Amino acid sequence: MSGFFECRQDAGGGPLLIAGPCAAESREQVLQTAMALQGIPGLFAFRAGLWKPRTRPGAFEGVGKKGLAWLQEARERTGLRLAVEIAVPAHAEACLKAGIDIMWIGARTVVSPFVVDDIAGVLSGSKACIMVKNPLNPDAGLWTGGVERLQQAGIGELAMVHRGFDAFSSHPYRNAPLWEIAMEMQQRFPGLPMLCDPSHIGGSRSMLAEIAQKALDLGMQGLMIETHIDPGQALTDQAQQLSPGELRSLTGRLQVKKADAGGFDTTLESYRAAIDGIDEQLLGLLARRMKVSELIGLYKKERRLAPYQPGRWAALLENRLEKGSRLHLDNDFVTKLFNLIHLGSLKKQG
Repeated sequence: MSGFFECRQDAGGGPLLIAGPCAAESREQVLQTAMALQGIPGLFAFRAGLWKPRTRPGAFEGVGKKGLAWLQEARERTGLRLAVEIAVPAHAEACLKAGIDIMWIGARTVVSPFVVDDIAGVLSGSKACIMVKNPLNPDAGLWTGGVERLQQAGIGELAMVHRGFDAFSSHPYRNAPLWEIAMEMQQRFPGLPMLCDPSHIGGSRSMLAEIAQKALDLGMQGLMIETHIDPGQALTDQAQQLSPGELRSLTGRLQVKKADAGGFDTTLESYRAAIDGIDEQLLGLLARRMKVSELIGLYKKERRLAPYQPGRWAALLENRLEKGSRLHLDNDFVTKLFNLIHLGSLKKQG
């Protein structure tokens, strides 16, 4: 197949789009979704999950190999390329035999260098395009290693997919975007395309447009968006899937900004995105802290203790100043910050 960059002409100079259901559920669902997606600008490939690595057993874990025939029929009817997630070498072997055009290694798989090595061995010499999603945890080194293992196996068609991270505080996202890590990966591999998966970052239909636009503002070349013919009846991830009509509307609103148009600066935008992401995490942590303060207030009230405990406050501030100093934070800044936090905490405690 032709490369990602060469296929930008398919998108009319806009972002490449990979769309389709989180999971293939039936032949009818696959075909109806693929047919309904036809004609959406930039549509590059049809995606569907066949093997679904659920966190806990008992949930729908995909239809497996039999779904490959449904996808092949969808390609015959629409001419769309096919994209499937692979988690173990046997998945890669099955997809190669079925002529799948694009395979991606998911976040749960990238965390294991042993499994990535085994998959790379199966894929070595194939003409398929392989995409590497970021690992669950925010580790640029682990993501880098996944890409390098595939490069060492001689796989020429590679791309990266940013799907967000399982961070300590992800609110309001399903997976914290931590855009700065994606930007670092683009610097490490300037020749590889970077796509964004807004569905897994947001976890909610209402957030997809904002996340998709941010990804394009940061210079990412494409989007992978989960799309189901009837999202309300989906067997997996209902809340984050769009209908084909909703996807058409969303992509019509997106704007691709160019670095030489109006002085748009992707480097500055990447720094701003990093600040925005860190601020969101800070706010989420502060909200959690205030919730704990509220619980402390109830405890103190039951035992008729005063909200303000001078000894505890003095010890806390001394501890935070010491830790802040080790992190090269100004003492005056840390003092003012924690005075404000303490006042907010006392208000919560009543």
